[in-house]
Amino acid sequence: MSESSASSRIKRLLNTYSGLVLMGAVGIPVGIIVGAICELFGRVLLAIGAFRDEHITLLLPFLALMGLAIVFAYRAWGKGTDRGMSLVFDVGHGREDAISPRLVPLIMLSTWGTHLFGGSAGREGVAVQIGATVSHWIGRRLPFRDPGNTFLLIGMAAGFAGLFRTPLAATVFAIEVLVAGRMEYRALFPALTASLAASMTSGALGLEKFEVAVVASCALDLPGLGRLALLGIAFGMVGGAFAWCLAHAKTFAARLLPNPYIRVAAMGLALSAILFALWQGRYCGLGTNLISAALNGNGKVAIMPWDWALKFVLTIATLAAGYQGGEVTPLFSIGASLGVVLAGILGMPAEFCAALGYAAVFGSATNTLLAPILIGCEVFGFGICRCSLLSASWLTCSTWISRSTPAEAGVERCPSRWSQPETASHSEAVFRDTVSAWDAIRKAHPALKRNSGTWFPSESPFGKHVPFFHGILLCKALERYSSYAPQAEAATPCDRARRHIR
Repeated sequence: MSESSASSRIKRLLNTYSGLVLMGAVGIPVGIIVGAICELFGRVLLAIGAFRDEHITLLLPFLALMGLAIVFAYRAWGKGTDRGMSLVFDVGHGREDAISPRLVPLIMLSTWGTHLFGGSAGREGVAVQIGATVSHWIGRRLPFRDPGNTFLLIGMAAGFAGLFRTPLAATVFAIEVLVAGRMEYRALFPALTASLAASMTSGALGLEKFEVAVVASCALDLPGLGRLALLGIAFGMVGGAFAWCLAHAKTFAARLLPNPYIRVAAMGLALSAILFALWQGRYCGLGTNLISAALNGNGKVAIMPWDWALKFVLTIATLAAGYQGGEVTPLFSIGASLGVVLAGILGMPAEFCAALGYAAVFGSATNTLLAPILIGCEVFGFGICRCSLLSASWLTCSTWISRSTPAEAGVERCPSRWSQPETASHSEAVFRDTVSAWDAIRKAHPALKRNSGTWFPSESPFGKHVPFFHGILLCKALERYSSYAPQAEAATPCDRARRHIR
């Protein structure tokens, strides 16, 4: 290696790592700002929840009116911010340029209103949106060269950590959710510094961290491993079903009641009646009452067998109606209460199964792996780690079984790395490579057309002789090509596909 090439390589390394260190330093003040906002949001939300529980009979009948106010506020002042996490992901993937700062007050006020009048919703999606908005706004005003979506990741991690005070899980969660199929290693360090700063800031301002030491465990012999496998599969399928049902419930509700005012009013009235009839608000709000009951050592008595299912349905109905809030805390409550039920069936410690369900249902619904493991460790202690890892392996299998389009607000994510080309030319390259791969497959297997299996319908752009799996790859390439090259005729990619694969 020549001296000039060695010196140029050293300069590149210095530029890379100096930029990384500088980005990590910037993450600290971003984390402090986001942590302070999340502390305010979380503290007010807890006070609202306590006030609602004391006056449930007076507040719950007005849930529909609050829904009308939320819809009006977003239509009058929102300017697209009602898309929530979808807007954050569109910015992260280059389909939108910016996030309006007005998202912060709107999402905070509407979430407070949802919880005040008894809606079943979470809070973490709000924190993630707040963090992403603040961080992105700051990042656009700093002279960083090619930051990519790093500032979005910094803000998302800081928002999650500021509310839950779990910085390790928050760091990994932001990266796993926004960037599917690969790790943005350059974002790990700044996301971690922002998460730590946000967690320490919210803690210093008085926001308590939820943590429970779980000492019960499970023997890792053959019967114990079999029970863990059953738990993982059950948790994975419930979480995947939640994501699928939420996505389709929103679509169905919008199709059934296209007018958002009528939709939120009608569904709000129905929810008020149902929530009041079911033990006068047992399933309102975050679901922390179910989490506490599941983990207090007497969960088999305090948790009813249908708690997880009712929380499942009512949370989906609340969010599908148009109310604001997240899904993660309700997922925690669904998983914890389901864990108690399964513990009774499998003959396992109730608090142990509740802790695994707390993390695993969240992981399967969000389609993440490392984040739920770290959530379990940071909330319940690292002694649960080995069982969490084993259960997570089965969780991963079951997530693929129940695979679906995830929900929004911390649950929504891009399904694969195919969806993330950086430029139009990159997208065209993916398209060409995919079509070439399909040509190679057909040449190697001339009888492929005659094989039985699941095929695309004849009216699809690819024709009836394309197997589903390979058609999915082509769809991904075409989808991203079209989004990054809108000037191209819509029929052109499909025509190209027909020429290649028929």
